[in-house]
Amino acid sequence: MRKINWAGQYMPVLRAIERRFVQERPLEGERIAMALHVEAKTANLVRTLAAGGATVEITGCNPLSTQDDVARALDTVGGVRCYARHACSVQEYYAAIDRVLDSHPSITIDDGMDLIHRLHTARRELLPGVIGGCEETTTGIHRLRAMAAQGRLEFPVIAVNDTPMKRSFDNVHGTGESALASLMITTNLLVAGKRLVVAGYGFCGRGLARKARGMGARVCVTEVDPRRALEAYMDGFDVMPMEEAARIGEIFVTTTGNTKVIDERHFGLLRDGAILSNAGHFNVEIDLERLHEMAGAIEQRDGIETFILDGRRIHVLAEGRLVNLATPKGMGHPIEVMDLSFSLQALSAEYIAKEGRDLPAGVYDVPAWIDETVAREKLASLGIEIDALTGEQSRYMSAWDVGT
Repeated sequence: MRKINWAGQYMPVLRAIERRFVQERPLEGERIAMALHVEAKTANLVRTLAAGGATVEITGCNPLSTQDDVARALDTVGGVRCYARHACSVQEYYAAIDRVLDSHPSITIDDGMDLIHRLHTARRELLPGVIGGCEETTTGIHRLRAMAAQGRLEFPVIAVNDTPMKRSFDNVHGTGESALASLMITTNLLVAGKRLVVAGYGFCGRGLARKARGMGARVCVTEVDPRRALEAYMDGFDVMPMEEAARIGEIFVTTTGNTKVIDERHFGLLRDGAILSNAGHFNVEIDLERLHEMAGAIEQRDGIETFILDGRRIHVLAEGRLVNLATPKGMGHPIEVMDLSFSLQALSAEYIAKEGRDLPAGVYDVPAWIDETVAREKLASLGIEIDALTGEQSRYMSAWDVGT
C-alpha cells in the first residue's frame, strides 16, 4: 500500500477525478472488469473507479508484469477484487480472466484486448450485460478495429490509446524512458556509443529513438511504412531493413505490435553479445520458438536468457515480453505519464457508463472534451497558465468568408 500511495502523490489529475467521484458517484452500481498491468499506478486507477461507486475486479494482462504485493494490497480496498499473480502459467492467466468475467461486468477496461476477446469467444453469454469498454494500448486497438471491420465487435469501445494525450505522452515519453531504464538496470550496460536498433517508428518507436539518441546511442530504425521511414530519416536516424541492421546492431528494441519482427532470417546475422528486447506488446515480436530450436545451449539469469548459436551469444530480455514491465526491476511507465493515461481511462469509463447504452457497437475516439480536460488539469497542477481565444479570434477561426 505504501507503493500505491507513493505513486498516488505524483498523480494529481487522477486524484482530482477521484475527489469528484467520491462526491458524485458516477459509477454507482457498475461492475467493471479489468485486465491491465497490476502495479502501483494501475492500483490508483482501480481505487478511483471504486471511489466512483463501481465494483471492480481485475487481473493482469501480462504474466510477468504483476507485482504480487500490489495485487494483495488491492484486495484490501473496498469494492475491489484482484486475481492477478506474477509468473502465472498460460492456463492460470486465462483462468484469472474468467474469474474476473464471472462478475458479469457492465464495463470492461483492457490492455491488449484479451478480456474482450474472451468475452466474444468463450464467454458470449455475458455480452448482453456489457454496456461498453475502454482499450489502453495500440495492439488492442488493432485487434478491435479488425473485429469491428468484420462485424464481430458487439459493444462500443473507447480507443483510449489513440487520443493525443495518450500517444504524445504515454507512448512517446513513457515507453521511451521506461524501456531504456529497464534495459540498462537489467544488463548494467552503457547505452552511449552503442548501435541501438529500433524496430518501428510509430509513437513508441520515435520516443525510444529520440531518447536513446539523447543518451548518446547510435540509433537506426527499421520500418515497413514508407512514410514513417521517411520521417525517421528526416529526424536524423539511419533507416535500413532489419537484415542489414541485424549485422551491426548491439541492442535491439521492437515497438511494432506485430509478429516475428526479428526471426530466423536475422538470428544467423547477429553479432556476439547482441541484446534483443520488446517494447511493443505481446511476446511474439521476437520469434522465440525458432530461437529455442536453433540454440545449441541456453543460459538463464534474472531477466535474461542467453542463446548460444554457433558460438555466438544472443541475449533476450524478459522472455521477449514488455521490457519495461516484465524484467525483475521493471517498473513500467513513469508515474506522471500514467497519471494522464489513467485519468483518460477513468473519464472514458464514466462516459461509457453515461452514454454507452446509446452507442452502436464499434470503436470510438476519446471525446475531445475528455482529452482537453486532462490536459488542462495537468497544466493547472504544474501552475502553468495559457492563453484563450478572444471572441474575435474564435469567429475568425470558424469563418469561411474572411479573406487575406
